[in-house]
Order: sequence, then C-alpha cells, then structure tokens
Amino acid sequence: MPMTSPDRIELTDTQRGDLDRLVRAGRTEQRLALRAGIVLAAADGHPNARIAASLGICQDTARKWRHRWCTDPGVSSLRDAKRSGRRPVFTPVQVAQVKAIACTPPKDAGQPLSRWSCPELARQAVTAGICPSISPATVRRLLSEDALKPWQYQSWIFITDPDFQPRAQRVLDLYQRMWDGKPLGPNDYVISADEKTSIQARCRCHPTLPPGKARMMRVNHDYHRRGAVAYLAAYDVHRAQIHGRCEDTTGIVPFTALVEQVMTQEPYKSADRVFWVVDNGSSHRGQAAIDRLQSSSPTPSWCTPRCTFVERYNQAAKPFKWKFTTTDLADLLDRLDQHRQAISTEPAQPRAA
Repeated sequence: MPMTSPDRIELTDTQRGDLDRLVRAGRTEQRLALRAGIVLAAADGHPNARIAASLGICQDTARKWRHRWCTDPGVSSLRDAKRSGRRPVFTPVQVAQVKAIACTPPKDAGQPLSRWSCPELARQAVTAGICPSISPATVRRLLSEDALKPWQYQSWIFITDPDFQPRAQRVLDLYQRMWDGKPLGPNDYVISADEKTSIQARCRCHPTLPPGKARMMRVNHDYHRRGAVAYLAAYDVHRAQIHGRCEDTTGIVPFTALVEQVMTQEPYKSADRVFWVVDNGSSHRGQAAIDRLQSSSPTPSWCTPRCTFVERYNQAAKPFKWKFTTTDLADLLDRLDQHRQAISTEPAQPRAA
C-alpha cells in the first residue's frame, strides 16, 4: 500500500513488543493505548485516513502522534507533554477589583467605549495594575459567578405620549381577542405588521463541501454582497401564520403591497373585520394610512414573492401566549410615575468649579 504520509515508521522488535503490551494491558490509560495503536497501524503501512477511520479519530490526531513518534521514537514520546503549570490564582481582592471595573462606566476609566467587553476588561485590569495578566475567558468566568450583576443594564424609553395608556390598551385587548369591551367573533382577525430594514443579502463565493470520513463540513469564508433588502412581515396573532415579502426599500408602496398580499388571501378576504397593529412609521401613520388600509384593492396587481422562511415557519408555528394584560400595563405605568417623581425630587448635585 502506498504511503501518503512523509512520516514513515519502522519498528524494531523491541519497540513493537512494547507497543503491543501497551495496547493489550488492561491497566494502560486509554489515551496511551490509542496512541500506541496509531503508531502500530502506521508501521504496518496504513495512511492517516484509514487509521483515523478504524480507530474513530480525526486525521489530525493520527498525523500528530505519527509525527511525534518519528521525531522521538520511544514510548515516552506518546505521553502528554509537560504542562505550563496551574492557572494563575487570583485573590478575592483582585476579583473584587475586576468586578469593580465592570461596574464603572468606561468613560470614568478614561476609555472611549460605550460599554465594557471581556477583552477590554482584561486589558484594563492589567493597565490598572490589578494583576500582571488575565484572560478574557477568566474575566467572563469571574463575572458569571455572581448572582448580582450590576454591570449589566437594560435600555428603556420614557413614555412621552399622554395617550399612551388607552392606545396600548387597545392593542392588548386585541391580543386578548377583545374590542370595545366585546369579544372578537370567529371571523375577526388581528394582524401585527412591521418592517425590518437593511438586511444584507449575501452568497458564498464557492459551494459548501460535504463532510467526509473524519472530516467535518467545510463552508467557504468569502461571500459576495448582493446589497441590502427590506423584509416586510404581517403576523396573524391568533393563528400564528406569517406573511412576508422582500422589497428594495420601505415606504408607502411596499407596505401597501404587503397589505394587499394579505387581504387578497383567505380567510382575510372574506373576513368580517381585520385589525392591523402597526407602529408610528411614516408609511402607516395618520388618517391617510387608515384610508389606504380601508380601501385596499380586492385583487392583487402583482405576484407575491416566494419566501422559504415563511413556509417553514408556518408549518410548525404556534400562537404566542400573551401574558402582559391591561392590568400589567397599569401597574407598569404606576411604577414609572413613582420612579419619575423620585428622580424629580432628588436634590441637584453641585457642579464642580
């Protein structure tokens, strides 16, 4: 059989006997017995691919231990190399100092960052003289051990619309199949619609290679840019069905196309009422948008695009269990009012001269 590896192995009788004993002995470590088996198979003229397939390992492992034996023939070469030593141990004070940095805004530490990342925290800990070295993985582990994580934050927006509560209540009522205090009928439907802009359309420069023996699937890293597209989606809240389309941009015309795409299909075409829940985007805001929705054409003037994501989603989708009710909304607004009042009554901090 031809040899495909440059590392040719020829064993003496003594070496083969030592390797055979390692493979057969019941007390040999499994990893040591495996490595001995790799060397024996290589000495019999088998290529790395066949060795890997027969022993259930990858070719890199077979190649590594074949080369290790050729570099230093002997059983000692099959043992683990000497380690660099135990990981550095950080004192409780050092751990607390790293966490204190995580709780401090980056600008207070003189860093031009909006928020900390683990690599940046590790770099700052070394710069501040807390420890001579620390890895981002260690920083991540130290931070994850705490039950309280004050360095995490969640963005939120102050409500400025004075009519927010009644408007939000109408939406929550629709999600609970209520309108004007009465339950929706079986032929009433609720659609929640929105647009997702600037989706990068990409394709691989080369086809993906399928997996083979002892080799995982390979995906080409390079890709061609096909521009950016907008995805418009209309979600049937209670039937868990989604209708979507891709457009070059958003606006009145694309959104009207989405509306007609939905409203010309059953069961919406013959529904008693179809409620559309949308945000304050310019393409569906104000009385003009309401008039366009109410006067949607009963027949489409274009072909709707085929979207495999929509088909897959609709095959197994289930309606969301809406748990946030109007009572929860009232409680939330009360807490926000209390928080706003507490902020307004705090004494002003004196400015530095």
